[in-house]
Order: sequence, then C-alpha cells, then structure tokens
Amino acid sequence: MTRAFVAGALVAIATTMALGANGPRPTWVNGPPAQSRPFGALPDGTPVDVYTLASASPSGMSVRAINYGAIITSILVPDRNGRLADVVIGHDDIDGYLNRSRFFGAVVGRYGNRIANGKFTLDGREYALAVNNGPNHLHGGVKGFDKVMWTAEKVALTPGASSIAFTRTSPDGEEGYPGTLKVRVVYTLTTKNELVVDYSATTDKATPINLTQHSYFNLAGHNSGEITNHVLTINADRFTPVDGTQIPNGVIVSVAGTAFDFRKPARIGAHIDDADPQLKIGGGYDHNFVINRTRPGLALAARLDDPSSGRVLEVRTTEPGLQFYSGNRLDGTIVGKGKTLYVRRSGVCLETQHFPDSPNHPEFPSTILRPGQTFTSRTVYTFSVKK
Repeated sequence: MTRAFVAGALVAIATTMALGANGPRPTWVNGPPAQSRPFGALPDGTPVDVYTLASASPSGMSVRAINYGAIITSILVPDRNGRLADVVIGHDDIDGYLNRSRFFGAVVGRYGNRIANGKFTLDGREYALAVNNGPNHLHGGVKGFDKVMWTAEKVALTPGASSIAFTRTSPDGEEGYPGTLKVRVVYTLTTKNELVVDYSATTDKATPINLTQHSYFNLAGHNSGEITNHVLTINADRFTPVDGTQIPNGVIVSVAGTAFDFRKPARIGAHIDDADPQLKIGGGYDHNFVINRTRPGLALAARLDDPSSGRVLEVRTTEPGLQFYSGNRLDGTIVGKGKTLYVRRSGVCLETQHFPDSPNHPEFPSTILRPGQTFTSRTVYTFSVKK
C-alpha cells in the first residue's frame, strides 16, 4: 500500500486554501503530492515506506527517509562537476537496518549518547535504564527511537521546499525513562540545499531528553572508503574528556595544543592515531565538543570539506554540543548500499546534542524536560560546492 505525501515537485505553484470540517486546510504548495514507495516490512508484517524530498533547487539534491527509526537513508548531492552522489552510509532495504546497522541515519533517543551505568537521579528518585554499551546506557537503550516505527505526516510547505514529519509517543517507562513523551521530527529540504531538522517534544512527567541525528557522512560518496582526508573545522574552543568507558569526567578542557584542535581546518587523519590517551580510548575521535556561541539560536558547529569532490557540509545548530565520531568501529564486515563494505573510518558523524551523561552532571547544560514545557531543537545541514 502506498501513501501520498509531499515530496516537492520541481515547479512551485501558489498556495490555495480549502475549507474542511475544522476550518481552513492548506493544500500543497509545490504541485500534487508525490507517492511514497514501499521499503519492505518488519518481521511482523508492518510495512515500511520511504519518502523522497526534492526541492525546487536546480542542483538536483534529494533526501530520502523511512518511517522506521525516522532514518535518513540517502542524501544525493552534486560535486564540483554537477555529478550526484549519495553522501551517507546506509542500506538498500529494511533488512539492513534491522540486522546490520550501527544507528545509520537514525534519530536516536530518548537520550542520544551515553548515560553512566544506566542510572540517573531525578527529583530524588533513581531511575535504572537498559545497559547496552559495556557498563553504560547508549542512544536510548536496547530498543531506542532508532528501532521503532514512527508515524509519517504531511507538512504544509513554503514555496520550493519539501518536508516530511515523523511523530511517535514514547510511553511512560519505555527503556526505563519516566513520562509519556510525545515527539515530532520534521525534515525539510530547502531551495538553498539545506536539510533542516526540527525536533519538538512534550512530556507528562519530568524526563531527560537528548535527540540527535546519527547520519554517517562521506562527502566523496558513501562507497568511497576512508574519510581521513576530509578536512574538518569545529567551532569549539573546548571539549569534554572521557574516562575509559567513554563517559565524561565532568571536566571541560581547552582543545589548544591537542589533537582535538579543529578551530582551523585540519585533515581528520592528521592526528587520529596520535598517542593521545583520549584517542586511544575510542580508537579515534568519539568526543563531545562545546560549541562556541555568543547568543541563543543557530550557531556554526562544524564544516566538513572533501577536497576530491569539492563537496562541503556546514552544520548549524541550537544545541550546545557536537559529538564528532570518526567511524572507528566500522570494520569492513557491514554490507551496505550497492553491496559496499563499510571499512573503518568510512563515515563521519557530526551529532548535534547536549553533553553525554548530563543527567549525572549538574554542571552541564540541563537536559530535563518538565510538564508544561516544550522541548525544541533545530539543526541545519547546508551542502555546497567548493570549485
């Protein structure tokens, strides 16, 4: 069964209004709704669909996402010669995401990143979470937001843009978290080659929340091998060192004079194998950086350049942190799109976030959402070409 959703026809038309039972109802801005297509099914027969976003930009850029895990499965971006390539690691069908994925392209939560020993205390009560990463809790637990079905919803558009929304309700007690959490994630592809990710959530009990997008980028193309020659800039003077289990030790230190200094453009591989104890812990970079900012709102977090193709990715966010992960645990055994074997360091994650283990570190920015509040967060991925 197919479902009709806006995926952005290439010719914009005027917005019109139709009267419905509940008052004015917007019709679609960019022409008739496009059709989603099947992407397979879960073992219980639940159908999974893929939705394509294609804005009115002449570049030909497009984004595909599925309603399982709100996963981004593909981002097609032109190089300096106009040739399109898919720049995110992933799979061709649902089976890969069910059985061979490492959070590829997913929205992770209820708490992205790690919580020490799977425990935190909130308002005087201790909560125990699933431990699924050594002694720690990682990315929402055994069955986090990346491993559940979301509901896809139409989104009224601005001219030339293309959007899809994914929503779900996380019940009280899911993976040990308190409160019924209603979550909405909207992906929008604009005419400026921006992929905008908007998160929002409400709860009926106080709960930690830390949502992020876990795409692995390779700007040379998902099947192009190591990303160590990509050039990275991170707008951060400081980062949060970790202990041997990759939990922040609570200290925030300067990047100056370390392998973590990406304030000026540097090759990812330049120092990745240095004899730095922090690099040894994760087999490379897997650390939270404290984004420099002077005011609330969107701030530049990182810029990624691929000299071979000319593709450039800039990441802006309202979040205070950025997890830079250099794909150290990819090992060449995962078969991905087009039967590609994803070797070590063949993708880089730039996860906008609050800091890992924040519920156990009152000195970090708070991740607690309370009843009556609305969690909101925005991250913008802007693609361009350097000639």
